[in-house]
Amino acid sequence: MAFATAFDSLAADYDRSFTTSSIGSKMRSAVWRRMDKAFHAGDRVLELNCGTGEDAVHLGGRGVRVLATDSSPEMLALTRAKVERAGLAAMADITHLAIEDLAAHGPLHSFDGVLSNFGGLNCVEDLSAVARGLAALIRPGGRALLCVMGPAVPWEWAWFLFHGQPRKAVRRLRRQGAPWRGHTIRYPSIGRVRRAFAPHFVQHHVSAVGALLPPTFAESWAALHPRMLAGLDRVERRVEAVWPLPWLADHFLIELERVR
Repeated sequence: MAFATAFDSLAADYDRSFTTSSIGSKMRSAVWRRMDKAFHAGDRVLELNCGTGEDAVHLGGRGVRVLATDSSPEMLALTRAKVERAGLAAMADITHLAIEDLAAHGPLHSFDGVLSNFGGLNCVEDLSAVARGLAALIRPGGRALLCVMGPAVPWEWAWFLFHGQPRKAVRRLRRQGAPWRGHTIRYPSIGRVRRAFAPHFVQHHVSAVGALLPPTFAESWAALHPRMLAGLDRVERRVEAVWPLPWLADHFLIELERVR
């Protein structure tokens, strides 16, 4: 719950600064391509750190029932309003729930899958505890799609070194995590996430979200180079699962399957 206030302060500007930005919208589309293959009409999906509800609306519009959760009341208020404007209130339940409190949620095996998009799990210290909580909620054979900020991002190294900020360039590599608004953000590797979710889940697929695409703090550059950005996106989508791109991306999307 400690992060709730920090994300409350971001809520009002989040869609402008990320959701509708040229880089952010391409990153989300990359996740949706995989999400649409994993979740289908009639499925019931648990969404962690739902933010302003963009993914909940997308899933609901495809006939997927969603329990959208977040620890931030301001984010949940925006999600509720967005879902209602889309006429999808019957497809999305909205609940105040921190990721760390998953173990208290039930009943068992009540979801066909789980989605955590754009770094919610980077705010969690104990990923193994999250895995145990989800194992009690996801049916055998169900999918977990987790979009996590990774530790090694050449785009970020180059950008911050060029701007004379070497400490920011290596912040993700710090073993203890990086400070942010009085909290700690951690940047686990793909292998660490995979190990934390074993033996309850096995890795099914992993892809890059922002390896050739720059991180969203380069939005000012992207706005001046829309054709280059589009070209980078096209190439990234073709090779998103090819080593080493997922290991060198702003985010990696790891897809896991609940052990039968």
